[in-house]
Amino acid sequence: MRFALLIYDENTASPSPEPPDPATMANVMEAYNAYTQALRDAGAYAGGEALQPNPTATTVRVRDGQSVLTDGPFAETKEGLGGFYLVDCADLDAAIEWAAKCPGSWFGTVEVRPIYDWAADYTPASAGA
Repeated sequence: MRFALLIYDENTASPSPEPPDPATMANVMEAYNAYTQALRDAGAYAGGEALQPNPTATTVRVRDGQSVLTDGPFAETKEGLGGFYLVDCADLDAAIEWAAKCPGSWFGTVEVRPIYDWAADYTPASAGA
């Protein structure tokens, strides 16, 4: 099964105007690189990316056929989505184990969300006709 590990943290939602401490950033990146390599070594890595902070987001809504753009994220929250991993695991328990190992869980939150397998989970209404 595939799962998204969604990494949330307060700094993504409200980034500091000061750049991060280089030594701290190096330690965090080293931890993420090791975590990513562990996922790869286990055959669980299916993808992932870091996202820029919430203030860089643009939210799009279509109302009456017109695109309405808003600077920033959809919702005001204490934590913002900072990145994600896409993992392929045997089951939810295995995905939760990987989420607990993610460096993002040390200072934020990692949400585990199953990915739809459209071929297995969705049958068009016309398929039975």
